[in-house]
Amino acid sequence: MLDRRRDRPAMRWALAAAIALALLALRTTASWQQLDARAFDLLSTFAPATPRAPGAVIVAIDEPSFSALQQQWPWPRDVHARLLAALRAAGARVVAFDVVFSEPGPGDAMLAAAAGRDTVFAADESLIETPQASSLVRTEPLPLLLGRGARAGIASVRVDGDGVLRRMPGYPDGFTRVIARAAGAKPRETGGLIQYFGPAGVYPRISYYQALDPAHFLPPHFLEGRIVIVGYSLQATPDLAAGSADAFETPFTLRTGLLTPGAEIQATILDNLIHGLAIRALPSWLAAITLLIGAAGAVLLSGGRRPALRLLGVAGTILLCMLLAWLGLRFGRVWLSPLDAAAGLAAIWAGLAIRDYARELRLRRDVQSAFAQYLAPEMVERILRDPGLLKLGGERREMTLLFADIRGFTSISEAMKGDPQGLTRMINGILTPLSEIVLAEGGTIDKYMGDCIMAFWNAPLDQPDHAARALAAAEGMERALPAINAAIAAQMPASAAVPAIRIGIGLNSGECVVGNMGSAQRFDYSVLGDAVNVASRLESLSKDYGVPIVIGEATARHLPDAELIEIDRVAVRGKQESIGVFTPSRFRSDPTAAVL
Repeated sequence: MLDRRRDRPAMRWALAAAIALALLALRTTASWQQLDARAFDLLSTFAPATPRAPGAVIVAIDEPSFSALQQQWPWPRDVHARLLAALRAAGARVVAFDVVFSEPGPGDAMLAAAAGRDTVFAADESLIETPQASSLVRTEPLPLLLGRGARAGIASVRVDGDGVLRRMPGYPDGFTRVIARAAGAKPRETGGLIQYFGPAGVYPRISYYQALDPAHFLPPHFLEGRIVIVGYSLQATPDLAAGSADAFETPFTLRTGLLTPGAEIQATILDNLIHGLAIRALPSWLAAITLLIGAAGAVLLSGGRRPALRLLGVAGTILLCMLLAWLGLRFGRVWLSPLDAAAGLAAIWAGLAIRDYARELRLRRDVQSAFAQYLAPEMVERILRDPGLLKLGGERREMTLLFADIRGFTSISEAMKGDPQGLTRMINGILTPLSEIVLAEGGTIDKYMGDCIMAFWNAPLDQPDHAARALAAAEGMERALPAINAAIAAQMPASAAVPAIRIGIGLNSGECVVGNMGSAQRFDYSVLGDAVNVASRLESLSKDYGVPIVIGEATARHLPDAELIEIDRVAVRGKQESIGVFTPSRFRSDPTAAVL
């Protein structure tokens, strides 16, 4: 029988703790870190904070400039000297070359003469790996170029393991820090993650050949007071698949699939420094705590609600985590990944949901196993669809009981004592159609006692018409006897004298206790109560009154439309007053009998 134990909260918390520990171990892996980084890419590029105006103008070393100059790279340094002079004349405050001039070349003296305190040249730092050792090699611009006050800064950047550039350079003499100081700005130390303001092209950009003649190609005062960064941009829209020199993946690449030129990256880093927009990543241990909080939230959201509401609650909480992470980015300039809390919520909710689903499947199997032999298939299906209809473990109900005993079976048993298998087939042939009638009327078969059937109505499901159903089953059993007797006669030898099977049925109603009865090792879904004893007594009285169906007074009260007659009043053991007993009027021809 079914034993539906209450779900213990401790078991749910234990399962949640096991999943949380697994997640804490998983979050140290590279795959988790990459997902965490992608979460940053997604949220940091949604309505990002931006400076009031772009802090730099990009002078692009691009294809149109190569066509206009008709020279191959590297261009003579006097060309860059002319550029410096033109930009300075147009009012540029600082000119920074995101190009490393480390090797001597034509025109170095002219570029050195043009460079001054408003000029910044890029240096580079790279890691050289050899079988013997690893070493950092710094590549500086030609000392000649720095002779008149020009400055140098390391322009190297470090991409993450997935190839995306997210981190601010940490060099004290970094390229953009030197630019900021040359422009009279004080770099603001904020965080270690870059806040990007848009995909490639978000900064104002002019071609190198245009910058050589600002008066002809640019609006008046376009460069006045501006910081200018000169760098490569060899494709108008660098493509991620094709790749491009000095172009990088950024968080916006996730949306656009395009790379961003290095000069524009430097302009972005510069604005992060000047405006304090860089993002500070909060400690890893704090993210682990949010995972545990998410795990606890999953346990709380997984109990006591319908599955759809639980899922809605988890989804809403995950969205709230993402919103809080975005608010931290947007207004607090801090990054605490929502992945940890979301993973804790989702994984533990899913684990508990799978566990609950498995328990539900076990419950369905238990229901089928417990009731398939005793209930009609339609009633079993109702319980399977909604196990909450069951109230197991013992409850009080108003019920109608039926006892049906086969008369004459003792004589048949005596006649067939030499054929026990045949006797078994015969009793099954009698009880099977009688049981089917009970089940067809929605009854629950409690047990078989030899050649007697005990059944009841109004449990485990509510049946307001339980008395009418029980009477219909009793009359159906009585009507089935001719067919049963014919089937028995067909099975017996022609010489055998087989008495006709008759039946005695007792019906009674009353309050009973129904539920799991038995021991911890073996139990049945059964019913106890005084009404049960009375029903059994009424079944035995059917022989005395010579009628197949005897109905107790309590059942008769539930059947105002049935044609019943009172056949006697009897004293029942344990009761001070006698009770009326009834039978369907067609079993009595006495015209003086009372009709209920």
